[in-house]
Amino acid sequence: MINNSYLLGLYGASTDSSSLTGATTSAAAKKKTQPTAPWSSTTTPAKASDLVRAALAGRKLIDENNVSLDLAGTSGDYRKMFALYQGLNTLGALADRAGVKGLTASESTQLSKRFGEGLADLSAYLGAAKFEDVRLVQGVAQTAVKSTFAVERAPTTFVTAPVHDGAAASPVKAFQGDVKFAMTVKTTAGTRTINMDLSEMGATDRSMMTVVDYMNGKLEAAGVSARISNQLIPAEPRTIKSGAKTITLPAGPDKWALKVTGGTGEAISFQAVDTSDAVYVTQGVGKTGAGQLLKFQADGGAAPAAQQGVDDPFWVEGRVGQTDLPDGVAAVKASAVAPDGSVWVVAELTAGDANQPIKGARDVALVKYDSAGNLMQTKLLGAASSANGFSIAIDDDGRVALAGSVTGALEPGKSGDSPAVADSFVSVFDSSGQELWTQRRGAKAADEATEVRFGADGMVYVAGRSKSAMPGNAAIGGWDSYLQAFQEKPTRINGPDVGVNVSTLQFGTAGDDSVQAMTVSGSNLYTAGVENGKAVVRRFTLNADGAPTLASTRDLGFASGAIAGISVENGKVVVTGQTENAALDIGTVTNAHAGGSDVFVATLSEDLQASGDDRLTYFGGAGADTAADVAIKDGKVWITGTNRTEGAGKDDPTSAYLARIDLATGAVESNKTWRADGDQAKPTSLSLAAGGASVLDRLGLPQGQIMQADSKLLTVATSARVGDQFTITPAAGGRAVTVTIDAKDTLESLAKKIGTASGRQLEAKVITDLKARPVVQRLEIKTAANKEGAIISAGAIGKDALGALGLSPGFVGPVKPDKDATKTFGLNLSNKLTLNDSASIKAAIDSLAQAMTAVRSSYRSLAPSTGTITNTQTGKGSSNAYQQTQLANYQAALNRLMA
Repeated sequence: MINNSYLLGLYGASTDSSSLTGATTSAAAKKKTQPTAPWSSTTTPAKASDLVRAALAGRKLIDENNVSLDLAGTSGDYRKMFALYQGLNTLGALADRAGVKGLTASESTQLSKRFGEGLADLSAYLGAAKFEDVRLVQGVAQTAVKSTFAVERAPTTFVTAPVHDGAAASPVKAFQGDVKFAMTVKTTAGTRTINMDLSEMGATDRSMMTVVDYMNGKLEAAGVSARISNQLIPAEPRTIKSGAKTITLPAGPDKWALKVTGGTGEAISFQAVDTSDAVYVTQGVGKTGAGQLLKFQADGGAAPAAQQGVDDPFWVEGRVGQTDLPDGVAAVKASAVAPDGSVWVVAELTAGDANQPIKGARDVALVKYDSAGNLMQTKLLGAASSANGFSIAIDDDGRVALAGSVTGALEPGKSGDSPAVADSFVSVFDSSGQELWTQRRGAKAADEATEVRFGADGMVYVAGRSKSAMPGNAAIGGWDSYLQAFQEKPTRINGPDVGVNVSTLQFGTAGDDSVQAMTVSGSNLYTAGVENGKAVVRRFTLNADGAPTLASTRDLGFASGAIAGISVENGKVVVTGQTENAALDIGTVTNAHAGGSDVFVATLSEDLQASGDDRLTYFGGAGADTAADVAIKDGKVWITGTNRTEGAGKDDPTSAYLARIDLATGAVESNKTWRADGDQAKPTSLSLAAGGASVLDRLGLPQGQIMQADSKLLTVATSARVGDQFTITPAAGGRAVTVTIDAKDTLESLAKKIGTASGRQLEAKVITDLKARPVVQRLEIKTAANKEGAIISAGAIGKDALGALGLSPGFVGPVKPDKDATKTFGLNLSNKLTLNDSASIKAAIDSLAQAMTAVRSSYRSLAPSTGTITNTQTGKGSSNAYQQTQLANYQAALNRLMA
């Protein structure tokens, strides 16, 4: 039998009325100085099952009216901390229940939802509770806090990807052949264009050293300050696992990159002399599905032939670049090329960058790369809970439209009809990534936006699917398809343009339907998808106001697959996808179905009526071939997807391909295939850039300007949205003051807001982190001189700005507080705790146990002084932090055993 008195003594706790089971009668006979705590051995704990049942029934988790004090005239702090403890205990019961094996999906969802709501209630309670003799905060007590969000200081240098491995004096493959480009340096005094042509070096070997000398000579002669140098990337030994052994491999050759340094006030850009079209492909690789951006040079054009890069082990002919997407990217669903040649990638993140945290469990990011694959910008959507991104469109003026689904809050404080059900959203951004407007229009049940396109005169069209009636429509059955039209116009005089819904159509069958592709061509809009198992194409006519009306429908037969794209080319509607159906109802077959699942390219008339000119081309082998995405240019169909051998299992090798098919004849003009890490390569999107490939790709240099400063606007650089909030309460007392994020806020303006909101109790300023690479700027908050500090609390659910800024709620106090100052106890409880999987459940249970320990410590701090606490088993001092955590775990376990 467990000796609880021994456990208590070991962890420095006495066996009085607030101790664990096993309290002695002599302790109980002592004069009562504190009300009995809910964790006391003399109190019968509530059954965990009862706590869970009551919580799921909607009972308040933190209820001061449900707390009884058995000692009159005591501090009101006891009632608050006991109510808080009961709330923590209930959250712990929910977490314990979520960890039970064999739960139904429905119960797991209920538990997770109620846990999230309870955590938000706890955060709100701590932010509003007025303790008198003790201070309890959600985070921790610190003398200073720095934001994990950081913005890079205006860059003055640019370093390419490695272009050479080996000695700096040896010939460089990337420099061989016809290498010429232009470099433009713009200053207030004017613009200088310097033409670089390595053939001017004559018979001199083209090494890193000699080529840099040549280019700097040209720059000096032009009278500009910009210079180019060599950047050494030292080789390092590698380690691999072989069974239980770790083997260290010798370092390979050193690598070299080019480094461009600009002079004061100089804007530097590069222009290609000879170009070819470029094709960008995003893919997931390996078992983890890590994201990559690949760049290919199309056949034809004037650019020199593509070469294998230094860090491209799975190179295939025509590939000119490979870039790993940032850590934390869980999926990539779409991509598109902007007018300036940059590439926007729609990525879903489960973790943000170290300097750019996300607010919820999953967010959508627009990740921008230059033509050489250098990361330029990451724009986070800012979902408070979870979001998915499915489609992107870019207008001729550079505006970007993003569509997907969101669960929980997106716009501050707005969680839809149900915070646990996904809604469709569409957001439009300007070319710099600043949000222009967002619309969230969902049904009662789940819905999602799967396609978005720009139309004429500021129209934005969104298509998707819904499980119930969309606003103003009636449900048909199962998943229904829908089409929405938004017109950009101001809602008030001199106000900004916003997207106003002018039409919503719901269509489909009694079965499950979806829109998987959409395009706008003049006054026609086409959708393609799978409706009750059939591949169906629909044409909508657009009236003068841009509103769509269904005009015609074409059933192509059983899909037995999926649609990858639809477009209009040379007066024909082109539909592409994958199918196991060897006899789609389309017309003349130019290439026959080869078995398994094949890619198909269908050419239809613009009015979708059957015609003798209809054509069908199948592409693939006897195994499983998929079409992930498609793009058409100049009568050529570019398709990317996967190839798998016949009978392959899910863990067998999956190779990727990029094919070009002539639309008129169905001839396969090019087909490149490649492997990836773990023999798993799975393309997800494709986009074309006219003239996007050149010799600059070999050199790691983009077409266009380099060293562009990141936006300092918090609503662009972080996941914070306009209206997100947090509160500050002066430690000496007073009302909580709300700090709200505005559209024009920067770190500098936010620092001023914090100082004002704290009543000058806090000093907030922007500091430069010289240890970071690259050098960045962060927000630092500390107690003002001779002040008592303040409590920083999270904003309401769906409106919290702290997570986006990488700040934790808590108390910021003086370095040397007054000896009579109120003691502060931090629960160190994150707002991001979830019950999504076994690891997060364990983390939640551990965090809640530590939080309950903090509450018990605050209880002991209110007790009349009785001298130093002694470990009765060792005769030494009180327990340390680790032992206190263990005590919390023992306490929780014993309570549940008693229940």
